[in-house]
Amino acid sequence: MLSPFSGRCRRARRAVAAAELALLLPFLIVAFVAAVDFARVFYYSLTITNCARNGAVYGSADATHALDQTGIASAAASDASNLNSANLHVNSSTDSTTKPTYVTVTVTYPFSMITSFPGMSSQRTLSRTVHMLVVPTTPNFN
Repeated sequence: MLSPFSGRCRRARRAVAAAELALLLPFLIVAFVAAVDFARVFYYSLTITNCARNGAVYGSADATHALDQTGIASAAASDASNLNSANLHVNSSTDSTTKPTYVTVTVTYPFSMITSFPGMSSQRTLSRTVHMLVVPTTPNFN
């Protein structure tokens, strides 16, 4: 047998659920936007890391490739098809101008977050550096 108050209880529970949703919804939205921003930073960081690695692999092929800065920049930019190439900055250097032993490639990219959180700037510069050994043209067996 149903109580005459059972309908009233159900309506009161629905009102409580609506009030809880109204209180929690702003926090859920902020958490969602923060998660999207974090995912974007992570994705762009991986892309910048791959660009720096591609440039270093190209430069480590031999001494000629290590000194070819435009080739290193184009090899690095080849993996950044989803980024704005005008904002992608590639800087390469070697430890020597005659027979380089190491090539260092640094890739930087300006990144804008969707929102600005308190205490954090919405503009970031993502930067990755890869330091790689250059393969010698003639093997040294000594």
